[in-house]
Amino acid sequence: MEVLSGRVLVRPTDPARSTAFYRDVLGLAVFREFPGGTVFFLGGGHLEVSGRADPGPVDERVRLWVQVRDLAAAHREVVARGAEVLRGPRREPWGLDEMWVADPDGIRIAVVEVPPEHPLRRDPRP
Repeated sequence: MEVLSGRVLVRPTDPARSTAFYRDVLGLAVFREFPGGTVFFLGGGHLEVSGRADPGPVDERVRLWVQVRDLAAAHREVVARGAEVLRGPRREPWGLDEMWVADPDGIRIAVVEVPPEHPLRRDPRP
């Protein structure tokens, strides 16, 4: 299978509220809009907010992971914009600096900075 593109789909309970969160609180740039949805740039992929879900428990098996250059600055920005911070920035045992926020429906989002010394920053090729 040759994958040409991919995106994460979010089905919010309140599309306008969730679109505003991803656009105004997280500051994601809009890739395109269509009747009933918005697609945001998400680094090398996309996040589509479309459709509508019935209220209910959040699926704990799904998380979003977004990498930023400066976690402290990202923390200040999302707090100033009203994000629900589930856990503030800290260094994890696996060496990444992470904080966790939630979207309006409770979807958990890891906001991650990869420190300069972390293996993800090194080219493993000989």
